[in-house]
Amino acid sequence: MAADKDINPIIKQVLELGPTVAFFLIYLRLRDDTFNLAGSEYSGFIVATLLFVPILLVAIAALWGLTGKLSRMQIFTAFMVIFFGGLTAWFNDERFFKMKTTLVYGAFAILLGIGLLRGRSYLAYVLGDVLPMRNEGWMILTRRLCAAFTLLALANEAVWRTLSTDLWVKIETFGFPIALMGFIMLQFGLLQQHMIEPGQDED
Repeated sequence: MAADKDINPIIKQVLELGPTVAFFLIYLRLRDDTFNLAGSEYSGFIVATLLFVPILLVAIAALWGLTGKLSRMQIFTAFMVIFFGGLTAWFNDERFFKMKTTLVYGAFAILLGIGLLRGRSYLAYVLGDVLPMRNEGWMILTRRLCAAFTLLALANEAVWRTLSTDLWVKIETFGFPIALMGFIMLQFGLLQQHMIEPGQDED
């Protein structure tokens, strides 16, 4: 198995967040346009979605080449983007791409919920090596994050079904990620007492 490689954190952030920002900027440029491709008329949103897929794949390939690894979340998200981006283009229906966000957040909530029903934290399995924390802390964080993903999935359904595409793109690009990041940062502060200091036993 190849060893993990160090990468400049700024480059890593650009590769992780860049495709989403690129989609937002492309959408702003194309949102009022229509395109005739292979005899079918496509909105600017759908063309922006089609352009987003290869941009994301290039960024993921660059991350893989620079770091020597990809997280399960990155692989799963990439699969969902490609799959629902393809459905969006095939059926010429932007609803598929909008539903993708609901299914991604919903899948995370379900996976964490399955772990909780088994008395385990799948978060600890994924992040335990980089974030030492006692099992009690992992279980608390998993329960809270499971609820957060559920709320985000429901929120996305409400947003894309009731608001304009413009608002959905803005909330999808900035609102949901900022809300999730803020929630996670708040939890780590609240769970500081469960952190394991270097050299300290888990118990």
